[in-house]
Amino acid sequence: MFIKLSKEQQQLMISDIQYFFSQDRDEEITEFAAERVLDFIKEKLAAHFYNAAVLDVKHVVEQQFSSLEDEILTLERPIKR
Repeated sequence: MFIKLSKEQQQLMISDIQYFFSQDRDEEITEFAAERVLDFIKEKLAAHFYNAAVLDVKHVVEQQFSSLEDEILTLERPIKR
């Protein structure tokens, strides 16, 4: 999956990866190594997060549509016989 990040976003993510390794794993990794981790995440894991977000959006839209449908139905007028 191709993800286009700005230089600023990529640099922030690389810094976050380095911070994670430093704090949680007590390891210092180079910027290059952190960039490789980021590339792995983008190539192998990003689609999972993206698809989960798509499903979340689908549920929100379905709920909003259902609510809108209910609102529209309140506009119906009774038919007199």
